[in-house]
Amino acid sequence: MSASLGLHRLQQVDRQIDHARSQLDNIRQTLENDAELQESLKQLKTVQSDHHRAHHDLKNTEAEAEALKIKIEQAESSLYGGKVQSPKELQDLQKDIASLKKHLSTLEERELEAMIQAEEADNTLQNAKTKLELIQARLGSEHKKLIEDQSAWGVKLEQLAEEREATLAPIDSALLYIYENLRQHKKGVAIAEVSDNSCGSCGASITIALQQNARSQKQLAHCPSCGRILYAN
Repeated sequence: MSASLGLHRLQQVDRQIDHARSQLDNIRQTLENDAELQESLKQLKTVQSDHHRAHHDLKNTEAEAEALKIKIEQAESSLYGGKVQSPKELQDLQKDIASLKKHLSTLEERELEAMIQAEEADNTLQNAKTKLELIQARLGSEHKKLIEDQSAWGVKLEQLAEEREATLAPIDSALLYIYENLRQHKKGVAIAEVSDNSCGSCGASITIALQQNARSQKQLAHCPSCGRILYAN
């Protein structure tokens, strides 16, 4: 068996492990950071704040209008109750009542506007809640599938870890050190398979003599261009 064959098999397992870990990372990020869900929650929070403010304004306007109506009733009671006899006081009361009624008219317009805004806020809040519920329902189904996939990839990763241990057994520690160092510096690809007299990673031409060296049982051959370990059948 060539020195590179065991490393070639190891790389096949390691690349499957890298893929499984990448899938698990993607699933974890999706489950934890769903952008659509976070945006919907953010919108709902804003809408709830607007809804609270609209109903608070309506409540205050209604209370102010009610207090003014009571004040008008009291003034009219004094005007028509016979308690006030002075013409000047009667005249002043009439002016006060007229002013209060004018202010009440303005308040009632504000109250109507506040009622419209509160109703719109009710509708907006309900729409935001419905949108969130639909997203949560859909994501619930999607997340269920993701969780199932997460479990499956977890099992696959455990199996690959066992396969890697078995693959490591016949490999010399010195060769393994070279392999691991190249994987770290070559984006996870330490072994390049020779195909059509070329390096399978960078495409550089590989001489017949170098291909023979790549089949050696004792030493490793490296691509003269990218430096990866060459594996030749």
